[in-house]
This record gives sequence, structure tokens and C-alpha cells, in this order.
Amino acid sequence: MAEQKEKVGLGRRVSKFFKEVRVEMKKVIWPTRQQLVNYTLVVFAACLFVGIVIWVADAGLGVLFRFIFGK
Repeated sequence: MAEQKEKVGLGRRVSKFFKEVRVEMKKVIWPTRQQLVNYTLVVFAACLFVGIVIWVADAGLGVLFRFIFGK
């Protein structure tokens, strides 16, 4: 017959989880301060660009619809 697994208490499972999280966090390569600043600026620039594209498309479609439907 198959072996039955021994039930492990909640406290042990939580403890094991956090130990494994610590081990994995030690493997992470964290960005330098300059990299973080650069990445943040890139994200802001990309958001600004996408916002402008959406704004221009919205304004253009608004003008087009007013021209077509005459309102």
C-alpha cells in the first residue's frame, strides 16, 4: 500500500515558507540606484508617450465624429 504522508502543522508550513522566501531573496540581483532611476524615467516617459497618443487619437476621433454627424 502507499505510504501515508504525515500531516505537518500550520506553524511548520508557514516557517518553511518564509525560510524558502529568504533563500530565494538572496538569489535576487538588485538594481543599482542609477539603474533604478533610469528605469523609472523610462517608465514615466513611456506613460507620457502613451497618454499623448491616446489624447491625440481621442481628439482626432472627436473631430472626425463631429464632422460626420454634424453635432
